[in-house]
Amino acid sequence: MTDINALAERIAQAKVKIGGLFAEVDKVVVGQRGLIERLLMGVLTGGHILVEGVPGLAKTTAVKALADAISAQFQRVQFTPDLLPADLIGTQIYSPKTQEFTIKKGPLFHNIILADEINRAPAKVQSALLEAMQEKQITIGEETFKLEEPFIVLATQNPIEQEGTYPLPEAQLDRFMLKLNVTYPSREDELAIMKRFSSKSVVQLQPVLTIPELLEFRKIVEDVYIDPKIDKYIIDIVFATRDPKPLKIGLERYIQFGVSPRASINLNKAARCLAFLQGRGYVVPQDVKTMAYDIIRHRIMLTYEAEAENVGPDAVIKSILDHLEVP
Repeated sequence: MTDINALAERIAQAKVKIGGLFAEVDKVVVGQRGLIERLLMGVLTGGHILVEGVPGLAKTTAVKALADAISAQFQRVQFTPDLLPADLIGTQIYSPKTQEFTIKKGPLFHNIILADEINRAPAKVQSALLEAMQEKQITIGEETFKLEEPFIVLATQNPIEQEGTYPLPEAQLDRFMLKLNVTYPSREDELAIMKRFSSKSVVQLQPVLTIPELLEFRKIVEDVYIDPKIDKYIIDIVFATRDPKPLKIGLERYIQFGVSPRASINLNKAARCLAFLQGRGYVVPQDVKTMAYDIIRHRIMLTYEAEAENVGPDAVIKSILDHLEVP
């Protein structure tokens, strides 16, 4: 078992670096601390993140700012209806002079990938991402290439109701660790945004976190203690999405399919990471409750009845959390 005092010391040192990272990102992004924190969680746990919101809410800016503050290879890919799988993973190029094929690697061969407006590309392009996201490898022709750690896909999308978008396949949605809903800024934040962007000065962010430091922080997150009772609480939440009848609150008419085992794995990771970001070496039940929404909302499939009654995933998750016994 990890020494508690040594772990506390490592977390305290890491917190100073994390604070510097937030301060650097704040030079570009006004407010949205929760969004930046969740994006950082993806980087610290190796989980991919889907950010949804209407255009103009700084989704792309936030992802790029975080990437700029980390000394990692960053690549932005604009997803469009005419994008091809080879535009992502790369392709084989034939040379008439040597009569041989050479590999031209695509933009996925970077550490942090910003998949901008991911739901504007058709299903064939989405499927090209699956191997990279799950296996951390890419196959071009007969050759398979392992992707260097860290490899994270931070994707943004506009709501499905927007014109010219495609629903993401369920198999791909499940591979995103978190799904974040970005809302409009407060009046104070919007005033600050307006003032900041009315000036012509361009802010260049400086990297404050290196890849070795990032990988070291990942080890600290893995060492964060989680009590067996809290592990059982995570399982209770996951199983309540699959069979809500024991709760006796009528949720079974709203839930068509519950979440996969990836939900319990990722909820455990996310709770540890949240504890780490808050400077603790142990998980409390509130960490699990806080992260449950971002982990579950894109994995749970609701019935037509839920849609007709305007009952969304977050309302279902809240009902489950309100009626489950907390350890």
